[in-house]
Parts: sequence; C-alpha cells; structure tokens
Amino acid sequence: MNSLDTNVLARFFIDDPDDAQAELQRPTAVAALSERCMVTVTVILEFEWVMRGFYGLPRADIARVMSALLGIEHIAIEDRNAVTVALDFFNQGMDLADALHLVRSNGAAKFVTFDRKLAKRAETIGSSPVVDLLT
Repeated sequence: MNSLDTNVLARFFIDDPDDAQAELQRPTAVAALSERCMVTVTVILEFEWVMRGFYGLPRADIARVMSALLGIEHIAIEDRNAVTVALDFFNQGMDLADALHLVRSNGAAKFVTFDRKLAKRAETIGSSPVVDLLT
C-alpha cells in the first residue's frame, strides 16, 4: 500500500486550469488514488492548508473535498475516527488544525491553550477533552 502526498491529493481533487504542471500530473494522481493507499493525518492537515491558503477555497468546498476523501472506501485514513470528528468540528466552525490537535488529545485531562477563539469554539461544541484557556 502506498502513502499519498498532499500534492497527489491536490492534483486529484482540485482543477487548476492555470497550472499546466497540474494538468500533466492529474492523470497520474487519478491512477494513484484508484489503488489501495493511505493518507496520514499530517497530509490531511497540510491538504486543508493548501486548499485554504494556496487555492483560497471556501470552507464549504474544503469540507466537501475532505468528506469525499473520507468516503473513498479503498483509501485508509490514519486515525480515521479522529479525522472524522475533527471534520465535524471543522463543519461547526473550528479551524481544522485546532480540531485535529484537540481530538487527537483525547484521553488528556485538559487541552490547554492561549487561543481564545479555540477555547470559545470548543466550549460551544462541547469538545472532549475540555479546553482550558490560559491567561
């Protein structure tokens, strides 16, 4: 089983007509995703950043792409349950990186942070572990 890189996911999911290299690489990315493969949590984190930061995709489109990725049965997702919960938190307005940090801290007594926005969103969602805002 192969492990996929962020660029392979981007070439598969994102149509970038202004990038000739992307157009050339897309068939290879499609072939790579047609086989049994895996995607790590770090690649998922970077892929969201690329979609948001580089391509400027809106949150709803990012959520749809991530859901589509999770829906491909022959692709193994590292810590799939945590990624699924983090995507749910993302859909409720939390930053995906924050959501992954929080969800993958399951089992900890608290998640401590100086990030007020994260603490407020986590409280609204009712996340576990509880987020403790340091002041």
